[in-house]
Amino acid sequence: MPNRWVKVINKTRGVALGQRVRKADSFWTRAKGLLGRRGLAEGEGLLLYPCRGIHSYGMWFDFDAVYLNRQYKIIHIIECLPPNRRGPMLKEAYAVLELPPGSVAATATAIGDQLVIS
Repeated sequence: MPNRWVKVINKTRGVALGQRVRKADSFWTRAKGLLGRRGLAEGEGLLLYPCRGIHSYGMWFDFDAVYLNRQYKIIHIIECLPPNRRGPMLKEAYAVLELPPGSVAATATAIGDQLVIS
């Protein structure tokens, strides 16, 4: 079974966004997303790809959403998306990184920052 976990580093800011980020790269893993979870612990996250937009219908908690292009450069950010909402569909987006609420603010992550996935 392929490795389902990655680390995500904000290279621009020199900070880790997630040490244990799960990859959601198949139809079923993207469809399930974070459904059924009660939250994300610090250092956890979900990287959905390919993905142009997300929603929080059926979710139990807020989360930060970071939209990325194919080069993993940040093109859009939603801080603290509450349950039962949707984010925009962006044609430029290739992936969306979902993180615990407050992660973006705590790391000063911003549009234009370059992320490294390892």
